Amino acid sequence: MTQLQPGDTAPAFTSLDADRRQVSLSDYAGGRVIVYFYPAALTPGCTIQAVDFDAALRDLSSAGYQVVGISPDSPEKLARFREMEHLGFPLLADPDLEVLRAYSAYGSKTLYGKVIEGVLRSTFIVDVAADGVGKVALAQYNVRASGHVAKLRRDLDV
Repeated sequence: MTQLQPGDTAPAFTSLDADRRQVSLSDYAGGRVIVYFYPAALTPGCTIQAVDFDAALRDLSSAGYQVVGISPDSPEKLARFREMEHLGFPLLADPDLEVLRAYSAYGSKTLYGKVIEGVLRSTFIVDVAADGVGKVALAQYNVRASGHVAKLRRDLDV
């Protein structure tokens, strides 16, 4: 698994959101988007991370960033998650793991002392050109759910 690095072309994607609408990376043409990958909606760690992103949305938006969360969950589960936590950013479904694998956000990890295959909690900042092609500006793998958004805000000076 080759991890993405700053300067790499960001893999294009189109996935269904919580309302079963198609969302593509190219929809963010001319902007900057924070694409973060998380293991499962409605779990404690993923909820902490999502709520932290939501709390930071106004400041991130003022600094020119939009946020998109991607997990292997179904659109229906994502809708429940969004509604329960009152999230104000798109959640995208990737049940076939295509986007996760394209971003190298799925692979071997250690959980409770066992090596398993699963989602590697990861965050990317993608600068999307006017033509819809994205470039990776920042790639962070194996981030922690708690405290990650605060650290990202410090890294971005937001």
